[in-house]
Amino acid sequence: MESKTKLKRIIQELEKYRGRHTELITVYIPAGYNINVIAKQLEAEKSTASNIKSKTTRKNVIDALEKIIRHLKLYKQTPANGLAIFCGNVSEKEGQPDIKIWAIEPPQPLNIKIYRCDQRFLLEPLKEMIKTTDIYGLVVIDRKEATLGLLEGKSIRVIKHLTSGAPGKIKAGGQSALRFSRIIEGIVKEFYRRVAEAMKEAFFDMKELKGILLGGPGPSKETFLKEGQLVTELKNKIIAIRDIGYANEYGLEDLVNACQDVLAKKEVSEEKQILTKFFEMLAKNKSKVAYGIENVMKALQLGSADTVIVSSSIDDETLKKIEEMAKNISAKVVIVSNETSEGKQFENFAKVGAILRFCIE
Repeated sequence: MESKTKLKRIIQELEKYRGRHTELITVYIPAGYNINVIAKQLEAEKSTASNIKSKTTRKNVIDALEKIIRHLKLYKQTPANGLAIFCGNVSEKEGQPDIKIWAIEPPQPLNIKIYRCDQRFLLEPLKEMIKTTDIYGLVVIDRKEATLGLLEGKSIRVIKHLTSGAPGKIKAGGQSALRFSRIIEGIVKEFYRRVAEAMKEAFFDMKELKGILLGGPGPSKETFLKEGQLVTELKNKIIAIRDIGYANEYGLEDLVNACQDVLAKKEVSEEKQILTKFFEMLAKNKSKVAYGIENVMKALQLGSADTVIVSSSIDDETLKKIEEMAKNISAKVVIVSNETSEGKQFENFAKVGAILRFCIE
């Protein structure tokens, strides 16, 4: 299974290729799908390809299909997350074909089945997998309804929708109006309590949760924070509050759009925080860090590494080895970009570093 960093590099390579004609083949096999069925379908595509008018294109497409079919015979079954195959003539010289194949086991399950023959490889499903998949809680609320959801990468998923049952405007006057007003306020307060309980049930034990975004029309969201009995741990996870027009599932999308600035800053901020911590420890307590590939590997072997920091410019083979060793000792691996000043400094300094659980000689 490819790491996200390696997958990103493969995608960058595949993006460079352009076929002279529609002779670059893309095959996506979903997780759990019968790989033998795909092989039979590709055999049938050979018959279709035999009708291609251009002799050169026809030969290149059939050769690519045969190469894919031969490769599929190496698998007893579809890999756990599915399989993406790219094959075709990538030669830059006319009349000198170079049929190459790439077979990728993606880091996340594929849920689509695709066969395409085009001048470019179809890469969008894999591109989605290398985008950030940080998870944020979403809550939109007013006095009548609330919707809870999750933002996973760029996907928004509704978790729960609640309604208060509070009536609208009161027609009665005098004492009746006051009495109804108190009843309605009681209903709304109980509703806020139920929303707080639903948030606790949905988000409290979610260790991968990066933060909570809160939104809604009017002052209801602020009132909810004051009166909803939301536990302190979840209050502290709220990273943005925004005014939006709806408290239903459409409001979740509006909330995410309104918080794009916060989400972008948080991703960069987390990278900066881990690098700042590393350099501070390097200056103040050098024995609790390791840097350079050899020293970090030693820390991994001894089980001392707690968090391993890797520059995105590291080579695939080294990254894979680090990830495997880290997994064996339950160490965290953080890949940092070289697009920030801190990331560039780390790249120039060592490319690989570790914050240690205990000192090593």
